[in-house]
Amino acid sequence: MGLTLVPITKDNWEEAIELTVKEEQKQYVASNLYSIAEVQFLDQFHAAGIYSGETMIGFTMYGIDPDDKNYWIYRLMVDQAYQGKGHGTEAVKTVVEEIKRINTSGIRLIMIGYHQENDGARAAYKKAGFVETEVAPWGEQLASYHL
Repeated sequence: MGLTLVPITKDNWEEAIELTVKEEQKQYVASNLYSIAEVQFLDQFHAAGIYSGETMIGFTMYGIDPDDKNYWIYRLMVDQAYQGKGHGTEAVKTVVEEIKRINTSGIRLIMIGYHQENDGARAAYKKAGFVETEVAPWGEQLASYHL
């Protein structure tokens, strides 16, 4: 598939906020607009469009969590038009590879959290090598990937 990550900038942020998930998935993910605003206040986080060729098919936000000092994938979504085609798993793997590339601090863990009923996310993360750990105090299922 060959997905790539492109930083969100003044040139592509509007494209990112136009991406949508299926109606039944909206309860599981924050809007991309919210995430683009939030990343402005997270020093060690990155927001990126997930591209297939020249087309943005998804969005992600990842970085070093200030509380536990692990890498976290805070957001990952694939537009509804591109779901069901393996892009979710490939997107997770692409983000993991980017984290490996930028990990100059020797951090050994990537964490992700998702709604316990979000079976699509669970399947994609598992296929990409994440292992479920525990349920977080805020109710999300946590999963980890050891670098």
